[in-house]
Amino acid sequence: MGVIGRMLGNLGNVDRLSGAISEVAEVFTPNETRAMELQAELRAAAMTALAAEFIHDRSGFFDRLVNAINRLPRPFLAFGTLGLFIFAMIDPVGFSARMSGLDAVPEPLWWLLGAIVSFYFGARELHYFRRRTPRIARGRAASAPAEPNAAISAWQNGDG
Repeated sequence: MGVIGRMLGNLGNVDRLSGAISEVAEVFTPNETRAMELQAELRAAAMTALAAEFIHDRSGFFDRLVNAINRLPRPFLAFGTLGLFIFAMIDPVGFSARMSGLDAVPEPLWWLLGAIVSFYFGARELHYFRRRTPRIARGRAASAPAEPNAAISAWQNGDG
């Protein structure tokens, strides 16, 4: 009893003992608070790096021209398809003659065209998916990749 009383009587020993216990505990279970802090620091660094890319205004003539050209394929495909229907109704003989010309295109070339169009629209969709802004859902902001808060989940489940 005297040994325990002396150990607990000295506050410095209690602090060192609790520090040693917490260090040993972190070997087996990670410190969730520190993990969240590191994750927040990582996100802040990523946002800072992203913001650095947009410091300079790139609104020169060439950039505006390229942006304008990049906006053309979807309207051309949509209006072109509608134009084909109109052309088929106006001149069915001419339409069938041109479609028989398309029938002569070899199959590997169709695969190549499909791959090019798929990659173009896939890259475009991925670009906008990555730039997705947070949405307001049920009165609170919810980001696209929602990650559950481990501490709140544990509290709600009664785990601690």
